[in-house]
Amino acid sequence: MGQLTTHVLDTASGQPAGGMAWTLRRADESGTPLASGRTNSDGRNDGPVLEGTAFRAGTYELVFFAGDYFRDSGTDLLEPAFLDQVVIRFGVADAASHYHVPLLVSPYGYSTYRGS
Repeated sequence: MGQLTTHVLDTASGQPAGGMAWTLRRADESGTPLASGRTNSDGRNDGPVLEGTAFRAGTYELVFFAGDYFRDSGTDLLEPAFLDQVVIRFGVADAASHYHVPLLVSPYGYSTYRGS
């Protein structure tokens, strides 16, 4: 059974990004959130973001509320923040596989990749 997981690291502090809010939606449908939550103290979710029959082939968007996270952590951001919401749009070709979408983020840049 396939699943989607994520992990967020705050590269400015060198720490996991605990408490960052996120939302998941299918990009090719109404945009209604499929799931939402906050990362734990390790920058991860306590379980998969999506799994089972809800996890199917298609295009998804993970939206990370990075601006709120940095503001809440005391980072002095200009307004509007350079990065407020980080949207990662990715495709799932094989819903029976594990897709891990990590985010490495600072107030001024981010990167992602398909992890394991």
